[in-house]
Amino acid sequence: MGVSTIDPGEIAKFEAMAAEWWDPNGKFKPLHMLNPCRLDYITQQIAAEFDRDLTQPKPFAGLRILDIGCGGGLLSEPMARLGADVVGADAAEGNLPVARVHAAQQGLEIDYRHTSAEDLVTQGEQFDVVLNMEVIEHVADPLAFLTACHNLLVPGGLMICSTLNRTAKSFAMAIVGAEYVMRWLPKGTHEWSKFITPEELYTLLQNAGLNPVDRKGLVFDKLSWGWSISQRDLSVNYVTASVRP
Repeated sequence: MGVSTIDPGEIAKFEAMAAEWWDPNGKFKPLHMLNPCRLDYITQQIAAEFDRDLTQPKPFAGLRILDIGCGGGLLSEPMARLGADVVGADAAEGNLPVARVHAAQQGLEIDYRHTSAEDLVTQGEQFDVVLNMEVIEHVADPLAFLTACHNLLVPGGLMICSTLNRTAKSFAMAIVGAEYVMRWLPKGTHEWSKFITPEELYTLLQNAGLNPVDRKGLVFDKLSWGWSISQRDLSVNYVTASVRP
């Protein structure tokens, strides 16, 4: 595809797991467990930015949302259910047949495309919201990728970006814990050196022309065996909201 930020090794990893996307106990179990928490943050931020009432049916009607690195559609589908016009884009072509079939089974119309953020910019696409979840730690050039995401937003548009902090705790939990101890993820799914601290991400966002407006931690509690949003603990997983001025 001739695109600078796609890392072929990362794509191959996810293509190998494509068929398991919708198995809550399969290789994407961590994402299924994290998803309700991610969705809570995403929907609250979109509702606040665009003044939408989440208690109403189809509160995101009229909004165009890009889910970049959409995988099997774990975020694209809920956005479509909330009434948004959704484009799901993934550089791993093997993910898309899975996503298309599952959306059709749910009676959802989602525009899934084998493409990249840069290619969408070239095509002149624009969105009210870009969901950029657990993607940036897998790209070759984070600043070029975020700049493309900025260019895909309409002025006043919102990007939600989540990733992993580069700390000793994230190494212990995301790599040793998730890949070696729990075996939730295949070994080598994550490279700790590619993790990005919140300060680094804020600098990248600002350099890409975006205005960061919020950040929260996503924290796994071993007692409840579930995820929650934290105001303070950004030591492993965290999520940010930024706006194109």
